[in-house]
Amino acid sequence: MSTHVKKPGWFTVNVLNRLVAWLTRRGLSVWGSRVLAVRGRKSGQWRTTPVNLMTLDGAQYLVAPRGHVQWTHNMRTAGGGELRLGKNVEVFTATEVADDDKPPLLRAYLKRWKAEVGAFFNGVGPDSSDEELRRIAPDHPVFRITVTN
Repeated sequence: MSTHVKKPGWFTVNVLNRLVAWLTRRGLSVWGSRVLAVRGRKSGQWRTTPVNLMTLDGAQYLVAPRGHVQWTHNMRTAGGGELRLGKNVEVFTATEVADDDKPPLLRAYLKRWKAEVGAFFNGVGPDSSDEELRRIAPDHPVFRITVTN
């Protein structure tokens, strides 16, 4: 497994993420944003972060543009969590997508959010070949979400 991580800077952590999470908690989705809540793999405490929920062909996915970050490790251990938008809470299970199955998902994600996250994909974009998308696939965990409530 890749250990690729692009840590966010101070402005992202302290301004952008907080603003998006604040708006999302109040029911205003910013380009598909949700607040992801997942139990910490060591503490068992709920951990939250804003994420972009992608829907493709009727299925929902979470993509980790910054790589193998804390929420992806927690998701693997917990096997699911909650997606929050205002007062609406969707409990879900998560299944990690295999690298060979990621190219169409990464392409769709980049089509929608490249302006926001493109810098984390090392020059690969929505118009890149399947081969290029497959090359970066191990660096970007993708989870299929199944709502259970």
